[in-house]
Amino acid sequence: MFCQFQQPRPIVHLLITPKSQILIVYVIKLWLVGQYVKQNGSYIVCLLGCYSLLMSGMEKRRIDDCEPGPVPSPRPVDRFGFVKQEHGSPYEGVIKSRSAIQFEREERKVRKWRKMIGVGGSDWKHYVRRKPHVVKRRIRKGIPDCLRGLVWQLISGSRDLLLMNPGVYEQLLIYETSTSELDIIRDISRTFPSHVFFQQRHGPGQRSLYNVLKAYSVYDRDGMGFLAGLLLLYMSEEDAFWLMVALLKGAVHAPMEGLYQVGLPLVQQYLFQFDHLVKEHLPKLGEHFTKEMINPSMYASQWFITVFSYSFPFHLALRIWDVFLFEGVKIVFKVGLALLTYCHDDLIKLPFEKLIHALRNFPEDAMDPDKLLPVAYSIKVSKRLEELKSLYEKQNKKVVQSAETNGGCYNA
Repeated sequence: MFCQFQQPRPIVHLLITPKSQILIVYVIKLWLVGQYVKQNGSYIVCLLGCYSLLMSGMEKRRIDDCEPGPVPSPRPVDRFGFVKQEHGSPYEGVIKSRSAIQFEREERKVRKWRKMIGVGGSDWKHYVRRKPHVVKRRIRKGIPDCLRGLVWQLISGSRDLLLMNPGVYEQLLIYETSTSELDIIRDISRTFPSHVFFQQRHGPGQRSLYNVLKAYSVYDRDGMGFLAGLLLLYMSEEDAFWLMVALLKGAVHAPMEGLYQVGLPLVQQYLFQFDHLVKEHLPKLGEHFTKEMINPSMYASQWFITVFSYSFPFHLALRIWDVFLFEGVKIVFKVGLALLTYCHDDLIKLPFEKLIHALRNFPEDAMDPDKLLPVAYSIKVSKRLEELKSLYEKQNKKVVQSAETNGGCYNA
């Protein structure tokens, strides 16, 4: 600062007091303008130098006043906003090498996607009708991250719901209380706790998450933390709310609300279907599971409830969600079967305790979307899922009828 010069020292101390800073700026600016007309360029340069020096002194004084001590550097985060672990993520090398190698390819992909969806999604429906196979292929390759939020809204049908229901979200937020408020508050701290957007207590991320979950609980029933949290990373509160409505009420695909209702009825159906698919597609592994008394509820429930967003690498979860929103829940079955297929030879050798651990902690190479997803896409399950759904409903109906009959006899 100016304190290193003896002569101007008292003047500088007077000039850089906080009350006179604004006045100084305007006085010097007016002085410079006047002198520009009267004086030559060298004098103007001198004044500009003095002005810059004075402003840097004021800035230094302001920083010193506001920040007396060193500011600790924030913990580093990955490209999605998750705080990096000190020991490093086992998937970090895969992500870094991939992003470095395919940077140019990603840029070309973004240009293709922008052309396909149009401004604000204006060309999307027309393109889907004309070239559905191209859209499906591009989604399976992964939606560009910068366009993911918009595309998710387009393929889920939530954009249409938002436009058809103007002001509804704001009205739902007006309600002072929700019957699920305590559950919502409890879930907030559990939702992506390592992501910078949700880490600050009562910060903007947690407030947005609370608003979306509260609005949905007023709209229908309990909200879902990880579902809402994932959507909020790519869109506004209102957009996230309507995408949840589209998914749970079935705007495009079968409704998902049964995943979160009392008793988890849809989860029970999906686990029944997945158990049969494992035994049919991987008979040796299915037999080993039966021998070790392993059933899908021990390892696959969260796959369906959170669509792999709970404990799987985020870059893999995003790729799965791209396909899930476009093709429906069958991709969850396909990815689950692909994981078991990929690790088949190792899983079939493990006893119960190690088997449970392995099914909840898949190896790094199995989590590479470019290796795992092609395997998943090659598995055909659509027709068989419908057949197993009918079988489950028949069996469930018999169980209910039997219970009612036994209950009636007991009451008699």
